[in-house]
Amino acid sequence: MSALHTPGLPIADLETVYDSLATALDAVPADKTELFLVKLALLNAQALGSADQFVQQLQAAQQDL
Repeated sequence: MSALHTPGLPIADLETVYDSLATALDAVPADKTELFLVKLALLNAQALGSADQFVQQLQAAQQDL
């Protein structure tokens, strides 16, 4: 798989994203977690504006689980 050619976030911003995601996941009822993650993924795919890049990121996220 080739590397994504998008600008990266500084470490501090990645930490903010991680903390925000963790807080949001904690606030979502357990039976709605999957729905929340799907909605988040679709919103981020729309913001990204590229199905190809989204699929690359999806594949990268599946690695080493």
